[in-house]
Amino acid sequence: MPFLIGLTTEERIALPKINESNKVFVGDSINALVNNAAILPAYLNANEIKTDLTLYEQLDELEGLALQLVEKIQDTRMLCGSEAYASSLAAYRLFEAAATAGLPGTDSIYNALKQRFAGQGPTGGTTPTPPQT
Repeated sequence: MPFLIGLTTEERIALPKINESNKVFVGDSINALVNNAAILPAYLNANEIKTDLTLYEQLDELEGLALQLVEKIQDTRMLCGSEAYASSLAAYRLFEAAATAGLPGTDSIYNALKQRFAGQGPTGGTTPTPPQT
């Protein structure tokens, strides 16, 4: 949609906003313009206002669909991240247990992973509790 634009915060604040009451007003003004075009300046073009209003309504519907999509993307991303983190915590605990049991080669893995939790908890490196899924 190459016609889409970006506004600054100041522009967003300064623009008059449309709402349901204002949409009715815009519709009424379009009707008044169409029925009384002869007494108004030519730069007030009812067709241009209709085009703007139509695009506003189409974009309103599209925005609703896009927001639903964004919410689903965010929720899916959150769940994937949670599952990856919870599984990683389980692996961390298993490497901790293996290192504590003296399984060869696991000390370096456990020491590398536990750096993530350095400075946390009363001992500075306790095993975290995974989130509930």
